[in-house]
Amino acid sequence: MGTRLRRGAKRTIAFLLTTAVLVAGVIAFSFRQDIQDHFRALGFDPSARTIEVMDFLQLTDRGERVFLASRPTVDGSQLFNAQCSGVNHSEEGHVLGCYTGERIHLFDVPDPRIGGIVEVTAAHELLHATFDRLSDGERAALTERLMTAYDVLSLEHPELVERMSVYAHLSATAFANELHSVLGTEVRDLPSWLEQRYGDWFKNRDALIDHFESFHAVFVELEDQAKTLETEMTALRADVERRNAEYDATVHQFNLDAADLRRRNENFEFSDNPAEFNRMRDELAKRRAAIQSTLDGLQADIDRYNAMREELQKLSQQSTELQEKLNSELAPVTSQPEE
Repeated sequence: MGTRLRRGAKRTIAFLLTTAVLVAGVIAFSFRQDIQDHFRALGFDPSARTIEVMDFLQLTDRGERVFLASRPTVDGSQLFNAQCSGVNHSEEGHVLGCYTGERIHLFDVPDPRIGGIVEVTAAHELLHATFDRLSDGERAALTERLMTAYDVLSLEHPELVERMSVYAHLSATAFANELHSVLGTEVRDLPSWLEQRYGDWFKNRDALIDHFESFHAVFVELEDQAKTLETEMTALRADVERRNAEYDATVHQFNLDAADLRRRNENFEFSDNPAEFNRMRDELAKRRAAIQSTLDGLQADIDRYNAMREELQKLSQQSTELQEKLNSELAPVTSQPEE
């Protein structure tokens, strides 16, 4: 009897152990990506700048794990171009980051006027990393939901359509991949399911959007100021040119009338009527004063136009400076290694 009990206990224990191993195997398989990310992150020694970027993003534990598992680099040299050379960048403007070979590469832009641009780019690339970790089925399901959300959001945010137009040539999945990163880092109000999804990686996505809007506003404001100045300058120039033509005609007529008065006076035509001469001379004096006033007004507007042109040149210079800061092609050949 005791032998049977022992045999039964052994079979039960063996069954439980087998079940435990099978369950552990299922769990390990289900979370294989998280496990891989855990060990990849543990084996990565991030630079001080990388840690600074990561802390700025206020990532969840899962977000930090994926970020570090992607072994991010932050480089302000031509090395960045080499790291991202194999990526097909369809965006207009400058490339500030890429996700390639399961790694995140960022171009460092240490300009306080556009602070946060590196970090928002890092968040954008992190979301590419999360998209890359999906199974084919998960990716297809997410693509469908993202496109449905985009149909609604595009009506509320026309600027989003323009933003995404540079990806119009991509496949539906590749477009959804970019949309997934853009929505997460650039659009504040999203469907609750998307907010919940982004909450898996970001503790404070609103703060991330604040930073995006802050540096984006710098470029928008420069562009808006330049457009306003150009419009005002075009109108002012047309007005000055019209008034200048009228001024020239007025001066020409004045000179003719003044010369005629001198001629008549020299021919003693006013000998018997000096009052008429005085009246005509006084009238010319008033006309001269009015002409001078017109000239002063023209000169003031010309000075104002020149001041506006100088301001436009300053805005253009600021815009050029910022664009050069964003242009990795103009970066120094080398910098401190990030790897």
